[in-house]
Amino acid sequence: MAAASDLPGTQLATAEAVRQQILDILGRWGMPDDLAGTTARAMVETDLMGIDSHGISMLTMYERMQREGRVDLRARPRLLRDLPSLALLDAGGNLGHPVAVMAMQLACDKALAGGIGAVGVRNSHHFGAAGYYARLAAERGLVALITSSARTVLMVPTRGTVPLLGSNPIAFAAPLADGPPFVLDMATTTVAANKVKVYELNGRPVPAGWVADEHGAPVTDPAEAMDVIFNRPGGGITPLGGAEATGGHKGYGLGLMVQILSATLTGAAFAPLRAGARPPAEPDDIGHFFLALDPLALRPEGGFEEDLAAMAAMLRDSTPADPTRPVLLPGDPEEAERARRAREGIPIPAALARQLREICARCGADYRLQET
Repeated sequence: MAAASDLPGTQLATAEAVRQQILDILGRWGMPDDLAGTTARAMVETDLMGIDSHGISMLTMYERMQREGRVDLRARPRLLRDLPSLALLDAGGNLGHPVAVMAMQLACDKALAGGIGAVGVRNSHHFGAAGYYARLAAERGLVALITSSARTVLMVPTRGTVPLLGSNPIAFAAPLADGPPFVLDMATTTVAANKVKVYELNGRPVPAGWVADEHGAPVTDPAEAMDVIFNRPGGGITPLGGAEATGGHKGYGLGLMVQILSATLTGAAFAPLRAGARPPAEPDDIGHFFLALDPLALRPEGGFEEDLAAMAAMLRDSTPADPTRPVLLPGDPEEAERARRAREGIPIPAALARQLREICARCGADYRLQET
């Protein structure tokens, strides 16, 4: 597959230009400066890591939510319940980035005080890439687990024909001595819907097995795949593993686990049950779950980060099947891409640039993503 920066019409923008573009647009929409800053940092880091589906491209969806009145960009997170190791936050119907940062840091504070901290969030919206928040915990020397429910139902349960779950992501991070952390960030679907959007923006065929129609047949045309996911009543994205014979039932089970932790436990919505009675302007009520663990609580003598680094070195040094493709750890590709994009710029496909220019024109912001 060609790199995004190699595609015709793609321009490269600096991370600072992308950050400022997001800030300008969010500010024009009425988001307070501090909340916009938190949101922009999360989105830019996501783009730098190469997760194009969850960075600045999300402004197209956020604009639609803002224009429909489904998101309250002025709302600040509220603490509903605070216990020594547990807490519950209400996001106020705002975008999920500010409350997610607050929840992750609060879980870390509790873990550093008592060994473990867990924070649930209700009444939230899309929060970007879960791995961003897991890295915040690893930076503080902690192990983290993050899960989130979703508004858009797109996963078809094993043996089903109608989508009933979202992409329901899981992120896990752990710090390593003298190196970047171990970071696993994955959807419980075969792929995230926004990644299909990226394929559509770049005019690429969708790999077979990602999306199936209402008859179970694979869909590879990107426009048709988006139509199946977002418009048709049947069909959608397959669970992680694909068909039942190849382990799709495991992805389905993981998706349910995430739904329970993120939404059922916190009092957030299960989208299919809520959809029928939900007014168009009502917030999404997505739920998130943040768990932080202090390794020193179990190993007061230390050594966790060193042992993990030794394990990582053995895995990376193992003999690869293809000498040109070494064995990696989760998080390695994102770290490498971050270094490259920090140096060369963040790719902005022509279709996305056009959409962002249109957003700027509608809200009165300047377009800042000129070629580096």
